Parts: sequence; structure tokens; C-alpha cells
Amino acid sequence: MAANPRRSLLYMPGSNARALEKARSLDADVLIFDLEDAVAPGQKKLAREQVLAAVNAGGYGRRELVVRVNGFDTEWGRKDIEAFATAPISALCLPKVESAAEIQAVVQVLNQAGAAASLKLWAMAETPRGILAVNEIAGAHSRMGGIVLGTSDLAKDLRVPHTPQRLGMLTSLSLCVLAARANGIDVFDGVHLDLDDESGLALACEQGVELGFDGKTLIHPKQIALTNQLFAPSLESLARAKKIQMAWQQAEAEGKGVVLVDGRLVEALHVEEAVRVLAIAEQIANTR
Repeated sequence: MAANPRRSLLYMPGSNARALEKARSLDADVLIFDLEDAVAPGQKKLAREQVLAAVNAGGYGRRELVVRVNGFDTEWGRKDIEAFATAPISALCLPKVESAAEIQAVVQVLNQAGAAASLKLWAMAETPRGILAVNEIAGAHSRMGGIVLGTSDLAKDLRVPHTPQRLGMLTSLSLCVLAARANGIDVFDGVHLDLDDESGLALACEQGVELGFDGKTLIHPKQIALTNQLFAPSLESLARAKKIQMAWQQAEAEGKGVVLVDGRLVEALHVEEAVRVLAIAEQIANTR
């Protein structure tokens, strides 16, 4: 079972050459090289060239590389997409997606530019329209690989306070998780803006895990370690997953379709989740 750990996803400004170099030594699972929000209009072309040179040069090891391009309707968006269509990256991250048609328009450009089928698209859900259309967006094309929450923009548009509990955004967050799971793709929580608030970051990570997110986007390297820790399978969940796997193997050998583990009924669906948890833990261990 493929189970790439995507606990921490760090945004790196594409116009900052030092940041692109430093990223080669950071412990983030995913690096999102940003050509959009983090780059001033006058530096868009420079950022595109620097990021393209950086990913082609390599040296990022096991880190998954993603590029957040500018919006398709901007003067830079199409050129960004064409520039990275054949680059050695995992995905393009598209900002403020509000319809499946936007995904299909980008797919057409990628196909014309000769992009490999393995290049995925991640759509940012950060507007009310985007949230309401998220299921159609998630299933718009086989290139879709992830949904990324843009909680800062979303809170602004919803006119809700960005509180630690995020009560005003819970419906939006859960809709994105539902859409991702319904379409078999990953989903990533939004950023935590206060760099000095470690307890707040911990709370946000714990809430993200409880809501079903696969990982969390970050804005600073100092947030990586805690996020990796809290989005990794816990010792308790690993122990239970091992018990389930072993008990199921024994049950299969005995011709049984169900089994009890610690007094709880275990069926095939529980085994599938146990295998996924163990696979992620193994991959995390292999990166240390």
C-alpha cells in the first residue's frame, strides 16, 4: 500500500534564493515552492526561474516537491503551469479554485505541454465558492491529488474570527475532508500564523488530526518538528494496528471472517486502516 507521509507541508517563497537552498536540509515531508502569495508582482518572473532552476538542480532528497503557481486567470498563471509541466516535481498547487472547469482548463494546458500523467494537481479551498464546489473539484480529473485549505483567506471571506477552536470554519474543514475521502485523495489543513505560539500550533495539529487531515501546511521551519510529531501515528495507534494485523492474519488462516481484538469486533475495513497506519509509520522510520 502506498502511504507517503505528508505530515508537514512548508511554504517556501520562490523569490528567496536562500530559502530555496535552506529547504534542502529541512525535515518537512513536503516543500511547497510558492510563486503566488509570497511573491511580489515585480518578482514573479524571477521566482519562477529560481524555483525551476532549484528543482532541476535537485538535492532535496526524500522531500516531496510541489509548486504553488499563480491563478490561471492572472498574467503569470499559464506561464507558471507551462514552465513546470515537465519539471521534476510531484504536483502543482492551484490557488483559489472554485470550479471543476478550472481544473480541466489546467489539465488541458498540462497535456499540451507534455506533462507526465504522474504530475498531480492540488486545489486550494480558500473561498466560499470553492468550499461549496469542493467535491466536484476533488473529482474533476484523475490528475487531482490533494485539497489544501487556505484558512486565512477563508476566515476573511466568511467573516469569522480565526480562533483556536475555528468554530466558524468547522463545516468548511469537514466538507473538504469528506470530498477528499470520497474521491480518494489527500487533504491538508491551513497554516498557523503565530510563530511564537507553540501550544496553539499543537492544538491546531491535534484538531486537524481529529478532523481527518493528512497533514498541515506551515509558514516557518520552526513549526516542522511539532507538526511531524503530532501528525505521525501515535504509539497507541501503532500498537493497536499491529494487534489488528496479527489477529486478522491468524483469523484468515483459520478461515474466519471476523475477529475480536481487546474485546472489539474487527472486520476487513479495520484491517485496511491498520495496514495504512503501519505503512506510514514504516516510511517515517525510513526517513530518519
